[in-house]
Amino acid sequence: MFPNLTSAEQEVDDGGPVAYFPYSDGYDDGYNQGVDDPNHYLSQFKTVGPRSLSSLIHTLKSRGQRVDCVIYTFLPYWAINVAREHGIPSAQYWIQPATVFGIYYHSFHGYEDLISAHCKDPLFTVELPRLPPLCIRDLPSFLITPGTSGDLYSAVLVTIKESFSTLDSEVKRSKRRPKILVNTFDELEVDALSAVDDIDLIAIGPIMQPIPKDNEGASGFNLFRPDEKAYMQWLDSKPKKSVVYASFGSLAILTKRQMEEISKGLRASGRPYLWVVRRDCRLEGVELEDEESAEKAMVVEWCSQVRVLTHPSVGCFVTHYGWNSTLESLVFGVPTVGLPQWSDQATNMMLSERAWGTGVRAEVNDDGILEGEELRRCLDLITGESERGKEIRRKAELWKEKAAEAMADGGSSERNLRSFVKEIATSDQNDH
Repeated sequence: MFPNLTSAEQEVDDGGPVAYFPYSDGYDDGYNQGVDDPNHYLSQFKTVGPRSLSSLIHTLKSRGQRVDCVIYTFLPYWAINVAREHGIPSAQYWIQPATVFGIYYHSFHGYEDLISAHCKDPLFTVELPRLPPLCIRDLPSFLITPGTSGDLYSAVLVTIKESFSTLDSEVKRSKRRPKILVNTFDELEVDALSAVDDIDLIAIGPIMQPIPKDNEGASGFNLFRPDEKAYMQWLDSKPKKSVVYASFGSLAILTKRQMEEISKGLRASGRPYLWVVRRDCRLEGVELEDEESAEKAMVVEWCSQVRVLTHPSVGCFVTHYGWNSTLESLVFGVPTVGLPQWSDQATNMMLSERAWGTGVRAEVNDDGILEGEELRRCLDLITGESERGKEIRRKAELWKEKAAEAMADGGSSERNLRSFVKEIATSDQNDH
């Protein structure tokens, strides 16, 4: 993250409430995806990472900066052990829906063989405790994609299993139940938040950057430099809820055929569209825009998604259903069409369509391709005047209101977070 820094003494302080400290993951020159062995990287990470984090905690303590709580994500799951060794309370921050946490938990507690046996039957239904019936195709891809030793899927699945195994060990040894801070809110996932008995799932989301009323400062957190094209001014010129916004996140690499089909579907819809195509996704022979479509189409390399989704001209979001994008669509009341790629994204699409009623599943063909005609059908449904389309738009507005209530002062997520902080502040470190 900070390649020029080499020690905790070189903290980065941007003048705000957050300071940044480097620590080693064993790959200080960076992990090169597609070149480096993911198994070796994760092995180094869980060997070097704990030592590096422990050293950082010691350094901070020597400077009079006592660490009162360690919050970590599932990848550095070993942080819970480091925290215990230092007598510090800890909590995991779960960056996917509570439903996905429940799926993983129950899979690793009695259902893994059943899921594995039916992983090639997308419509086979699995019933997990206190979760809705789930088709195989609705499950996280790491559970249903056969991996081979050394590939990314198998490496990540092993890490996820180790993360949950570490929580199981904590349940047995600790006086307190492990705490998981979840980027969701109570009303959104009532059942999933109580689907695991031995672990406290605490909803503290949606975690969002504050949005100024004028939308001018709502740049969001950008992984890439936003395109210099005047896309906000272009949106200003379009009627209310007329624009289709399409973006597939920061990681997905779509095939040439898929890009061609998306282009066909967007054009065939007859609606203006703003399409994000990253520089590394631009393929020779795929026509993204031309002079004839300039008025109705804008293609950018990156943009501030938060600003786009808050714009009144945007009426539909074609998305990969990454959890951040899914939450943003709910917070801003924008209906969705889904083309999930991996990880939790198929589950998120299922929740949007079945549980919340704010999205439409775009069916892919036998080759896994979303065809242009199917995309056009989904766009017609969401933006058209059918009863189902109206209901989807109504549900999107309803969940926008519920999300705002959860995030507001005194809302459920704020109360949950305050309660967590109060418990940490008053806890006896000997209990950890």
